[in-house]
Amino acid sequence: MRAVPDGLDATVVAEIDRRLEVVAAEHGVRIPWAIESGSRAWGFPSPDSDYDCRFLFVGLRERYLTLWPARDVIETPLDKTFDVNGWDLPKALTLIARGNATPIEWLRSPIVYDGDAAFRDELLAYAAAVVERSAIGRHYLHVARRQQAGPQSLKRFFYVLRPAAALRWLADHPADALPPMDLPTLLAQSSVTDEIRDAAADLIALKSVTRELGEGEAPAVLQRFAAHELERAEQFESAAPAKDQREVRERADDVFRRLVD
Repeated sequence: MRAVPDGLDATVVAEIDRRLEVVAAEHGVRIPWAIESGSRAWGFPSPDSDYDCRFLFVGLRERYLTLWPARDVIETPLDKTFDVNGWDLPKALTLIARGNATPIEWLRSPIVYDGDAAFRDELLAYAAAVVERSAIGRHYLHVARRQQAGPQSLKRFFYVLRPAAALRWLADHPADALPPMDLPTLLAQSSVTDEIRDAAADLIALKSVTRELGEGEAPAVLQRFAAHELERAEQFESAAPAKDQREVRERADDVFRRLVD
């Protein structure tokens, strides 16, 4: 499958396709899932946003039957336009089991360069079965707190606002643990006020036409929203695991063996 919006630079997309082909050939792996992450997939790109292609790769069985395993990350040269790297399947599976939302976001990206839908669906089913809501909540809480610890700017505020929106989504969907990836969808599917949605939409529109968003402050209504959601999410820090970890590991092994075969 492929889902590449017309608004993406065709020359850049072609180079990403080429890099993925080179990675597969040089490393002897297959790439069943390659997507765009970062601000373009999160719903708030700038005119000068780089391209953050992320991919999952799978090797032959021999890759995993060695006393000296290869790196579980493959990277390509980084520059102002391209940020293309990926994770080995075992890394993705173990991170999902630990409640890291990043590989789950990759599986739900709206921008797909190349993808095997069956591979994606199996990993999403695995994620839905093993992830702890509390672990996903901690993930987004920690992402936001790390961003708050750095120099503050309007651009950085987006990296606080999206996790805060994910935390609100979790609060509004108590039976689910896999929030959508992009900010507009998170807000649309949550119980936030129209004032918050409108303020976020205005800020996204400003970012879409501004190369340097500046050091100004975010709208007060959004600052209050983010602060409230992060404070409320502190409950996740003390939440005990609900899943049987032996069953989680067994399921991860089953998925790994099946997808490698």
